[in-house]
Amino acid sequence: MDALAAPALAAPTASAGLVDALDAPGALADVSGALAGAFDASAGLADASDTSAALADVSALLTDDLDASAVLADVPDVPDASSGVPSAPAGPALLRPVLTELRLSAFASHRRAAFSFGPVTLLAGASGSGKSQVLGAYEALAALGSGATLEEVFPEPSALVPERAVPDADRRRGFRIGCTVDGPVGPVRLDLAVQAEPELRVVGERLSVGGEVLLSTALRDPGRRSVQAAWLTGGAVGVTRAPLPDDRLGTALLPLRVAGATAGQRRVLAAAEQAVVALRSVFACDPRPDRMRAPVPPGEGRLLGDCANLADVLRRTRHECGTRHALLARAARTGCAGEVAGLDVRAPADGPVTALLDRGPGLPATELGRLGAGELRFLALALVLLTGPGVLAVEPATELPSARQALTVLTDGLDRDLDRRQGEELLRLALMACGRGHVRLVAAVGEQCAGAARRIPGVSVVDLTP
Repeated sequence: MDALAAPALAAPTASAGLVDALDAPGALADVSGALAGAFDASAGLADASDTSAALADVSALLTDDLDASAVLADVPDVPDASSGVPSAPAGPALLRPVLTELRLSAFASHRRAAFSFGPVTLLAGASGSGKSQVLGAYEALAALGSGATLEEVFPEPSALVPERAVPDADRRRGFRIGCTVDGPVGPVRLDLAVQAEPELRVVGERLSVGGEVLLSTALRDPGRRSVQAAWLTGGAVGVTRAPLPDDRLGTALLPLRVAGATAGQRRVLAAAEQAVVALRSVFACDPRPDRMRAPVPPGEGRLLGDCANLADVLRRTRHECGTRHALLARAARTGCAGEVAGLDVRAPADGPVTALLDRGPGLPATELGRLGAGELRFLALALVLLTGPGVLAVEPATELPSARQALTVLTDGLDRDLDRRQGEELLRLALMACGRGHVRLVAAVGEQCAGAARRIPGVSVVDLTP
């Protein structure tokens, strides 16, 4: 079965509703037969001398099927109906790999949707419009890029299958996601098709640059727990074919499988590494005030996703990051009620760490545990934006120096529990931090925050309301 021709090989009709790639047994049979020659496991290495021609048949087959289904159709310079934001035309290559577009071809409530991301991107829309699903898909790709398995990333895969997707004769259904990562190589496209029922597995993946397919995988034998992969090699070999696990992202495995001995292999590695670096450079943050109030034991001072160890991180920034700690204290004067002279900690030897608001000379300090939920969320989010990956619980990619990486912060409900003043200050901090290119922000917000953000230059607001 061709992974990327999987969902909706037959064009959807009004009566059929949402047709998925895993819905057309007849079409799948034709594709499986057509791909059998291209991905023949017994063939080993391709004997074609022309590298581009070696992948041409597979690429053309994918393109035709995708056009027929329109599931992965992309129109680079036309505004997408779901996002209202046009995909950026090709421009100068970025120094730092960043995800600039997320595609939800058939994922949960989204169908043929594409979302463009800038340095500061806010997702707006009514409840149920799919803001959390967009963030969830981004986080899922990030986890797969870090080497996680499908079961770890999608614990309830059936919930991500489009509601009206019709199973095929073997009761198979699935979903599709993809992204574009811009960087030194140029725009790199990654598309993934996943079978959710009856068992979770990758059925296809495609990595391409400038319309040229560098990696393509397909599920050829459903009885085996592998997909058949073909990636560009160049030279006399042309294309290398080999099986890859059907529970992991093949792109993330390429640096372990490709030697980089030929120009073609180096092109594959450069594209794969650019995609993986961008996907791994993600920090999903959801501050939980109920977990941030109590003193915490001293640790390594790396902020967790729920920000429960905020006090320990403040202890570290106070001693190691004086400039950024001072910026955070300045932001606290806007985001916290009352007089704020600074941020301090109480850390007795071998005892728990308590974070404090310094109220000024002659006034008792206030423990952070006594602050409101909005104040705690504000401080945690401001800390994330101002400090960067050095104090966050995220494993940096080793393929590139940290100076050539950009961290993307994902937050669902950026303005939750915040008043207008706190929300505006967070946006100011986001623009300041993201303007340097080291940090990016993708967050879901309510309409009040979105309305204010629409008037701020440099903030992209993506409206998901139909």
